[in-house]
Amino acid sequence: MGQAIIRPSAILEEPTLPTTPSATPPKVDHPTAAERAEQGKAARTKVPRSSHGEWAPAADRRDPLDLLAEQATTRVPDLVPIRHGRMAASAFAFYRGAAYGMAADLAPAPRSGLNVQLCGDAHLANFGGFASPERSLVFDLNDFDETLPGPFEWDVKRLAASLDIAARSRQIDAKTRAAIVTASVRSYREAIRTFATMSNLDVWYTRLDVDTIFKTWGQDIGGAAVKNMQRMVQKAESKDRLKAKAKLTELVDGELQFLSDPPLLVPADEVFSELDHQQIETSISEALRAYRRTLSGDRRRLLESYKYVELARKVVGVGSVGTRAWLALLVGRDNDDPLFLQVKEAEASVLEPFLNKSAFANHGQRVVEGQRLMQAASDIFLGWQRVDGVDGRTHDYYMRQLWDWKASADVDIMTPQVLSVYGQMCGWALARGHARSGDRIAIASYLGASGTFDRALAEFARLYADQNELDHAVLVAGIADGRVAGQSGI
Repeated sequence: MGQAIIRPSAILEEPTLPTTPSATPPKVDHPTAAERAEQGKAARTKVPRSSHGEWAPAADRRDPLDLLAEQATTRVPDLVPIRHGRMAASAFAFYRGAAYGMAADLAPAPRSGLNVQLCGDAHLANFGGFASPERSLVFDLNDFDETLPGPFEWDVKRLAASLDIAARSRQIDAKTRAAIVTASVRSYREAIRTFATMSNLDVWYTRLDVDTIFKTWGQDIGGAAVKNMQRMVQKAESKDRLKAKAKLTELVDGELQFLSDPPLLVPADEVFSELDHQQIETSISEALRAYRRTLSGDRRRLLESYKYVELARKVVGVGSVGTRAWLALLVGRDNDDPLFLQVKEAEASVLEPFLNKSAFANHGQRVVEGQRLMQAASDIFLGWQRVDGVDGRTHDYYMRQLWDWKASADVDIMTPQVLSVYGQMCGWALARGHARSGDRIAIASYLGASGTFDRALAEFARLYADQNELDHAVLVAGIADGRVAGQSGI
């Protein structure tokens, strides 16, 4: 089935780091603020801001079904139809799973040369709320599977197009859609310009918490929407490890065990029924011990206080379906002290064929390092590990907590006004991630004080949303005529 199981040869491997303690770090240049601003202005000559509104499919553009088939070759075969079925559910669902196709579409265009750590898949559903280590709810990007350094505008275009597509799903008219996208990009641009005036440490410490959201945008969405947001915050704070315990496990002979709900949740002993169960359990617990080496000492000590219990395969997301995703159950002082770790496969970023290859040998580390760089507050158990698979290949994984105050926006119930505010929040959060990882002064200088870039991105979003509808229709037709296996309703 192409699953992965940990073998002793893999767990003894030390994490691959970009440098070793004995290596001399490369020299870092420190141009002046004026020089950085000039670099941004010079980029306008190379790639005018208005040119970002131009897009048309390339003459040799690949069939979207071919791209999906290529991605399926490295995924669990029996889960691939679920991925296709989820993507076929709507044009927005298709877009969520089509980051590879969009990267291919963006690649031929001229690039600003102003590079940042890209999220790589910055559509609006990949933003949300989660708990900071200090136990406050923060809003930020929360998916970094495709993260890689690259031109800042790729992330902004991914976000902008997602807003137009989501607005279409709500039957919002074209003029209002353009206004929603423009407001989001303006929020990004103005935030970058603000960050450009701030000190390095102030930028690093800045985060978007609940109080800041209400203070900044509460008056723009009305009393009813504010109450809905307050209820969402309360719901997020209750979506934690205890709720995961109640939903995903049962008590058997005094011990917690994962429920079996195939294909969405399948205990490991059912997935690997042909293998010796004791060997699997031993290998898995050893792998989790090896992963601890990627954590800081204090967090390693905390993790060591939990005892490994069981592993289950879990189907997650839309675009990630078919990659190897697991849940590890651990317990602390008793069964009322559970810890759920998501163990998720990290393949090569979909951006790599069009940008540079990752500097990290382990794609789990690529995800973790990108997330730590872009996020204001990352999960305390975020780490990585490499394993050997029963398919004869190695697989890279990253680990993090499951459901630590997770809050996700429901686009299907958003009014145009609320969607606009949400898009502005996403634009602000994306700008903060780019300000931490790229040259915020150069980017701010490139974008400028006018709305030229904002309007260009709104036009790009309209054009790309049109193409996305056509690509979605191709997938729906492919499933209908049997060219593509698709399983709906899961």
